[in-house]
Amino acid sequence: MLESIFNATTTNTSISLGNSILTIVISFILGGIISFTYMKTSSKKGYSENFALTLIIVPSVIAIIVFLIGSNIARAFSLTGAFSIIRFRSAPGDPKDISYVLFTMAAGLACGVGVFGYAILFTIFLCLLMFALNIFNFGERKVSQKLLKITIPEDLDYEGAFDEVFNEFVGSHELIKVKTMDLGSLYQLVYTVTIDNKISQKEFLDALRCRNGNLNISLSMHADKAEY
Repeated sequence: MLESIFNATTTNTSISLGNSILTIVISFILGGIISFTYMKTSSKKGYSENFALTLIIVPSVIAIIVFLIGSNIARAFSLTGAFSIIRFRSAPGDPKDISYVLFTMAAGLACGVGVFGYAILFTIFLCLLMFALNIFNFGERKVSQKLLKITIPEDLDYEGAFDEVFNEFVGSHELIKVKTMDLGSLYQLVYTVTIDNKISQKEFLDALRCRNGNLNISLSMHADKAEY
């Protein structure tokens, strides 16, 4: 009965109920594998639950679209017109996230054209590659640039006052801004510093506090995202 219903709605096509179910199931499983890889290889900041769910669905959606279009040129052009009116409103994602989207699209395309063996092979290979890169921390930065703000009293000669601390904890540093505070009774020094990720930030800040009279000190995690 189901076979007759599907055949009635897909006249003059080569779509069969068995192939369509197989395509959806395999693409869904591959999407789950890719999503699992994404969650396990995400950075320490965590991952987006919505994005993980999206990675499961995308291969099935792409596979269904390709499966339904087949070799019908008219359908392909009509589908292109339909998608051209869709506007995606989302913040720019991490480049790694974009690669996972392309990954899921490739898996969906492979399932849609019926090459299930290649789809499974490529998915397993790329997932194992992502796990290997994550284990070896490929591309991880050993040093990071940060923005350091130090408040000092007006009677402290800031030129060279912290050089000894910088030489011990910092790879390089540059004074980029000096401004007065509290009607000139305080100065704020703004530095860009390059710190080895293995250096203890607490020890670094404690050493600075001993030099500036325990006044305010701010160390931003990302120099390019902080406001001077």
